[in-house]
Amino acid sequence: MSDQQHFNNSGIPPVNLPNATASLVLGIISIVGALCYGLVGVICGIIGLVLANKDRKLYQSTPELYSSSSYSTLNAGRTCSIIGLIIGGLVLLIMIFYFIFFGALFMEAFRNAKGY
Repeated sequence: MSDQQHFNNSGIPPVNLPNATASLVLGIISIVGALCYGLVGVICGIIGLVLANKDRKLYQSTPELYSSSSYSTLNAGRTCSIIGLIIGGLVLLIMIFYFIFFGALFMEAFRNAKGY
């Protein structure tokens, strides 16, 4: 019997967690979006992580109501969101340091050219 054919104690078949697929999609987008200056990865990673944690608490309170396959999807989305958040954060920090360093370098060159 597949997971969808099992019934819980009340005779109701398990349903999917409401945000499992959304969490996975946002996690994947956060990994890909981390390469776009890091900002997209950070935003999607945070949203995906919030949705995953919300559904995780929901599953842990009543696991018999939800399918284990949707919980696996939720865990995959949570993992992808964490990875995307870390990569996006690092890329964002590198970009900030890049702009600060080269901005200061160009300002110094501009001041030297003007004779200030």
